[in-house]
Amino acid sequence: MFRRLKPVTNDITIYLDDRPITVAAGDTVAAALLAAGVTDFRSSAVIGESREPHCMIGNCYECLVEIDDLPDRQACLVPVAAGMRVRRQVQGPRA
Repeated sequence: MFRRLKPVTNDITIYLDDRPITVAAGDTVAAALLAAGVTDFRSSAVIGESREPHCMIGNCYECLVEIDDLPDRQACLVPVAAGMRVRRQVQGPRA
């Protein structure tokens, strides 16, 4: 579980799958979601298993989400913005 080292003083609201989440301004989407207890960001295209951020520096592509209707965004590289709409990328196993 992730936790903050110091209290957040500048909260904003983003939406994950249409659910409001209060996050710290200045965080990346990945850091904000992890701090809110979210660990499943997408499902793999091969077997459909849940995926979460791994490297937090843009190398691994495990944190791909849809942000404001744009798919395949790396959550670890995008700063949060008030009112941002984030959706998990759910893919089923390939046949």
